[in-house]
Amino acid sequence: MTALPALLPDDPEAPFPPVEQALRQPDGLLAVGGDLSPARLLNAYRHGIFPWYSQGQPILWWSPDPRTVFATDAVKLSSKFRRGLRHCDWTVRADTAFDEVVEVCARIRRPGQRGTWITREMQVAYRRLHALGHAHSFEVFAGEQLVGGIYGVTVGRMFYGESMFSAQSGGSKVALAALAHHLHEWGWPLIDAQVENPHLISLGARLWPRQAFVARVAEMATLEGLPGRWNARVGDWPACRLAAPLPD
Repeated sequence: MTALPALLPDDPEAPFPPVEQALRQPDGLLAVGGDLSPARLLNAYRHGIFPWYSQGQPILWWSPDPRTVFATDAVKLSSKFRRGLRHCDWTVRADTAFDEVVEVCARIRRPGQRGTWITREMQVAYRRLHALGHAHSFEVFAGEQLVGGIYGVTVGRMFYGESMFSAQSGGSKVALAALAHHLHEWGWPLIDAQVENPHLISLGARLWPRQAFVARVAEMATLEGLPGRWNARVGDWPACRLAAPLPD
């Protein structure tokens, strides 16, 4: 008999099944149903679980094995790319254009992808988390034009990346690297990147066994985080600070 994912009860406070019960095919599918209330979403992320589904499907909850993870001190930008940032006039900000970052991530075309998993229901849910201080965006601006961004969810000192985009070449790389730089300075060691793809691996993401990831998340989620908006903490941060140092 083919294994089936667990059906979640209506109560948003109800616990998720243990992640060890997630299916192997498709990898990581753990549960179906429920809602996208803040309580349920935060409980999911706290246990290494995230929603991922397409329009017309029920809500699907995942905990893949292995998990794709960035160390905040190990995001890779090529030497050529870093050199190109020396004279870059882009500015990085946080939480000044969250809704726009989510909208662009939802509509931008990606190779090999048909449609989007960032449904209207998902957009509303993450905007609600942002209003509550649990979801954040890093934005890259050329003047006042948004050229790249990333957004995600925080629980404790854990950042769970959801999606990123480039409107100009390199925009998402700068957003990710700037996010990692600030998180590292704040003592946040990891960014969850969910599911492996070649682009993430090229930027320094590594594959963790689910058991190790979930154990680390349980530790980081109990620590004091940075609630509220991050715009004042980041300010107008020059992207050129990510540039390679000048030769001696």
